[in-house]
Order: sequence, then structure tokens, then C-alpha cells
Amino acid sequence: MSGLDLLDWRRQVAGTYAAVRALPPAQGHARWVADRSSLFATHPESPRRSAVLRVAAYDPALRAQVPLSPAAPQRIEVPTATDGLVPFDRIGVLHTPWGPLDAWWLGSYGGGLWVPVRGGRGAYGGGRYLYDTVKGADLGDGLIVDLNFLYNPSCAYDEAWACPLPPPGNALDLPHEVGELLPR
Repeated sequence: MSGLDLLDWRRQVAGTYAAVRALPPAQGHARWVADRSSLFATHPESPRRSAVLRVAAYDPALRAQVPLSPAAPQRIEVPTATDGLVPFDRIGVLHTPWGPLDAWWLGSYGGGLWVPVRGGRGAYGGGRYLYDTVKGADLGDGLIVDLNFLYNPSCAYDEAWACPLPPPGNALDLPHEVGELLPR
């Protein structure tokens, strides 16, 4: 792996989300699945070389544009095996139809909005990510919450990767499979 490989990975991920934002939601989801599968199958920065990612079928009922409401400030520092303590500051709460989610600002690693989520059948137990804007992972103007785009952090595929995991305020009771699922 090289710095140029990581740069290419991030550019391709950002390009995928740009393409997704330009498409109707279901078509954007199909593009997202295809692009992620291709990256995982071929890219040197892939946390797991596999063309087969398990992703639940798109459900339009799992998409909503929601406001970001103020919340009492809170700082957490999440330990990782490679980065030491990673600081996050809560900047608000997203009041989704499925429950509230704390929105965090990443105070290092390029900054950005981070919304992790725990919950859902077939999901990685450590949680998945909905927003990680340092990687370009967002769905458009305002804050669109589309649980179909929940994705596993790299540590779900390889223990060598260190990933910050969702704090307690970011758990949803999702009774069915949604987004990217655990690999078999």
C-alpha cells in the first residue's frame, strides 16, 4: 500500500458519492453497490478482496431528509489500535423516523461529519457508518438519512484496521436487514 493508493481510494469513494447524488435514490444505491463491490474486488486499499458484498435490497421507506437539532456539547475520544485517541465533538442530533442519532464532528484526520449507527439484523456488531464526510460519504443537500447506504467500517473485514465505533447514542432498533451486511 502507498499514499497514492489511499489517495486513489478516497477519490474513487468521493466520485461514487458524487455520482450517487446525481441519480434517483434507487439507481444511486445500485451504483453505490456496484462501485463498492468493484473497489473491494480490485483496489490495493481494500480491507477485503472480494467482489461479493452483501447488501440488503433498496427500501425507499428508509430515506428521509432530517434537520440537525442542537444538542448539549459532548466530546468523546475513541481509542484505536493505530491512531491513539480520535476526538469527536457532538454537534447535534438528527431526529430520524427510526430514532435519534447523534451527529459528530471529527476533530482530526481531515475533519468532517461522522454519523455511525448500531442496529439491524445481519449488521456488523461494532456498528456501521452512515456519514463520513472526510471520505465524501454524504447524500446531498441538507442532511439526507438513507439507511440503505449504511456501510461496514474496514475493521469489519480485517482486524488490522482500526475503526472508531458508534457511541451509545447512535443505536437504532432496526428489525430487518438494511444497508451493507456482515460478510459470510
